[in-house]
Amino acid sequence: MAVRKIVTYPAGILEQECQKVAVFDKKLAKLLDDMYDTMIEFDGVGLAAPQIGIDQQIAIVDIDDENGTIEMINPEIIETSGEQTGPEGCLSFPGLYGEVSRPAHVKIRAKNRKGKTCLFEADGFLARAILHEIDHLHGVLFTSKVTRYLEETELEELNQE
Repeated sequence: MAVRKIVTYPAGILEQECQKVAVFDKKLAKLLDDMYDTMIEFDGVGLAAPQIGIDQQIAIVDIDDENGTIEMINPEIIETSGEQTGPEGCLSFPGLYGEVSRPAHVKIRAKNRKGKTCLFEADGFLARAILHEIDHLHGVLFTSKVTRYLEETELEELNQE
């Protein structure tokens, strides 16, 4: 396992549609393990493959709850409902935070590291994190959804609420 370099904006890979994964092997498992190590090293709650320069539909999310690490390969959004607005940041935009509205609930279908199809539902912050990472796989950046940018002091206040 290894920590990979985070690709930062304006790198072109961050704004392109990623390729679907076709091969589920030890190389993929190692990539997922590296992505986890990288996410933890940079204090993130999610990471998508294009953020480490890989043009594939692979993302992970871990908000440090009972769900543990969620690995999403070729994820598809099946349904969303409700709305929530809250602060977001991104490892590819160090120090930049903004208020973003997203669905409050999401249901997705994705493959796991072994190629098995899994269904997953999430609400609240976990739904936000999953949707943020899936956006990365389609070249959509959170900055395109920001309704207003936040100062670091505002972010600290929001995190204390």
